[in-house]
Amino acid sequence: MRLALRHAFVLAVCAFAIFPILFVVSAALNPLGTLASTDLLPTGASPANFGELLTSDVYPFGRWFFNSVFIALLSSFASLLLSMFAAYAFSRMRFAGRRVGLLALLMVQMFPQFLAIVTIFIIFTRVTQLYPAFGFDTVWGLMLLYLGGALGVNTWLMKGFLDTVPKELDEAATVDGATHAQIFWKIIMPLVTPILAVTALLMFITTMSEFLMANVFLRDPESKTLAVGMYGMIAGDRRNDNFGMFAAATLLTAIPTVSVFLWLQKYIVSGLTSGAVKG
Repeated sequence: MRLALRHAFVLAVCAFAIFPILFVVSAALNPLGTLASTDLLPTGASPANFGELLTSDVYPFGRWFFNSVFIALLSSFASLLLSMFAAYAFSRMRFAGRRVGLLALLMVQMFPQFLAIVTIFIIFTRVTQLYPAFGFDTVWGLMLLYLGGALGVNTWLMKGFLDTVPKELDEAATVDGATHAQIFWKIIMPLVTPILAVTALLMFITTMSEFLMANVFLRDPESKTLAVGMYGMIAGDRRNDNFGMFAAATLLTAIPTVSVFLWLQKYIVSGLTSGAVKG
């Protein structure tokens, strides 16, 4: 009886998780493309919504897709690199202001970035006047905004992992004449592959799905990201008419995230299995 209840519970959880996915797939294949006509199992399935989405002049989905993937990849890489440098310094070196710096990073992360939206808006207003390439409606400006918001939490996350790596490795390499740069790139980096992969994946997913900040700073249709552009597809009275295209866009948006996860998965597994220190 207990085993049957467990199986029933697992099946119920699976059905609860699969239902939204089936509904989105059904809406994407619904030839009518409206919310009112969408059922769990589509009748007369057709890829018309995908074709209309990719060829639409009103909604430049291809440009949104490129903007989101470009910002997510570049900001993830830059944030990962800078956070790793900072985490290595905080974990391995002792200098004046180290404790204050760590506490400052922790306290800053207690407040969401959106609380500073007015200040950031004023700053970017001035930046737009002086350096238009990094101001409003630019992918470079939004990337810098994401980069600053992620450095604190990523630094703390990586520092905690670096603290578990034995310092005897650093000392042995120093005795052999290795510099800090050689220790960092040739010894530490291969051992912290799992946390690098996890941090990169989290940063990529967060950037791809971020909406609030992007909605404030991106107003030009060509500069919008997927989250902002897709919201405009179903805003107001367009929700019913464009729901089929919105569902198709949702499925296409999942491709980069799933691809990055599958690519980083092998690094997480290999790092966990090969990162042990032999005595």
